[in-house]
Amino acid sequence: MADLKKLAEEIVGLTLLEAQELKTILKDEYGIEPAAGGAVMMAGPAGGDAGGAAAEEQTEFDVILKSAGASKINVIKEVRGITGLGLKEAKELVEAGGKAVKEQVSKEEAEDIKAKLEAAGAEVELK
Repeated sequence: MADLKKLAEEIVGLTLLEAQELKTILKDEYGIEPAAGGAVMMAGPAGGDAGGAAAEEQTEFDVILKSAGASKINVIKEVRGITGLGLKEAKELVEAGGKAVKEQVSKEEAEDIKAKLEAAGAEVELK
């Protein structure tokens, strides 16, 4: 059996580029796609009560970039700073429009991200 502690340490020590490459290998060769924003990890502890809690008050928000506006370069810079994506990935996210910049974040963090992106000239929506 593999030494799981050693494997975990190696995964934690990956650079962003190496993590992206690992994601591509897992997807292309094994058909495994990581959940966006750690949704699988978040769903486990919530249990069957998640539906009732959501009806009371929404505590997690998705920050959706509707459009980059006139100053696309500034928006790309902000997206890179918020998400940690590389230049190419951030540019693709901004150009696609209607994509989530961050998912399942607190209301305060979502509003902070929205303010930063709107200051850069983007049109943003919270869901």
